[in-house]
Parts: sequence; structure tokens; C-alpha cells
Amino acid sequence: MPSLGVARSHWPVVAWIRLKLPPAPAPMMLTPGVPPPPQPPLDILSPNPVPTDARKRVYAFEEDHDDWTVRLVWDADDPELLEAECRAPYYDRRLPPSDVPKFWAAVKTLIAPIGPLPVEAADPRP
Repeated sequence: MPSLGVARSHWPVVAWIRLKLPPAPAPMMLTPGVPPPPQPPLDILSPNPVPTDARKRVYAFEEDHDDWTVRLVWDADDPELLEAECRAPYYDRRLPPSDVPKFWAAVKTLIAPIGPLPVEAADPRP
């Protein structure tokens, strides 16, 4: 899973979850023209520019935990996906199995305003 934008944490991604968002309602157009770009699904997401492509609209949020960081990423070009990354200072291994449920719980807490979302893919699954 490629990481978009610039992460505050430079640790590698040791676990990730890709969540399927419900389709957004079509914007109401008061004048003819191109519809406005979609808005991020969560208020905590803030613009996170992609240095290699100034046209991309990527939003991200990072939350530090004891030994790792949770990063939510949403790309306006793919508005029905929300990605969660677990970044930790493990350069030679994956997230320890004891921390996987903690990572999933942290993601569920962050997406609570949207409600439960279906998981499209994840590595690892609890």
C-alpha cells in the first residue's frame, strides 16, 4: 500500500487497514460547471500535500501512542477509501501480534464519528 502525502513520523508502515467509506451524496449544483471537490470524511483530517504532485488533494491525521503512531490518510481522487497506517520503529519485522488489536481499536476510535466501516483489506488482520 503506497503511503500518500508526507508523514510526520518517518518510521516504516508495519500494519495497515483500508476501509470502505459510504458513497458521498452528489453535490447540489446551483450554477453550471464543474462540481466542487469532495470534502474529507472526518473533521480531524487536515491537508497533507504530496510533494511530487501539487494537484493531488490528500488529507491526513496522525496520533501518537506508546510505541507507535496511527496515521489516517484520505485521497480526494479515491473518495470511497480511508487508509489507516501503523508506523513504528520496527525496521526488520511487522507489528507484534500483541499490538495488532490495539492498533485496530485505535482506528475504530478515530473513525467513530463516521460509524463502523467495512474493511476492504488489512495487513495483518486480528
